Amino acid sequence: MDQRDTFLKEFRGETIGTISGQSSSDELFQNQVLRPILKLQNDLFIASFINHLGKNRIDFNAFSVEKKLTTIENAIQKDIKFRNALKGMIIALFTIDEYALYIKNSSSLNKRMMGMLIEQLKSQVQLFEFNKI
Repeated sequence: MDQRDTFLKEFRGETIGTISGQSSSDELFQNQVLRPILKLQNDLFIASFINHLGKNRIDFNAFSVEKKLTTIENAIQKDIKFRNALKGMIIALFTIDEYALYIKNSSSLNKRMMGMLIEQLKSQVQLFEFNKI
């Protein structure tokens, strides 16, 4: 394994979640790769979403909690440029072997990545209370 791959695995930390003999390859990838990356990049995702709100002049503070949760989901699902930027923040921390696995099943793994990221941001909705930019 080259230096970059070794560094990334050590930097990201341990597997998050349960792995068993019954785990699918997507579930293994999710727990061994995606969850540690999402945890590591959490502050960057929050900053990126706050920037997205500002750039799009979205008055998030004026929304009800339900509308805020819908806004998070819509931003990631419908704004392709924003979604691709978030995907890039995740994929950039893949090792070469992980990237090879990812491209074999990118459609399914993209759904997992974005679903997990949506839930992660929704669970931290209170962090998006900020002064207008």
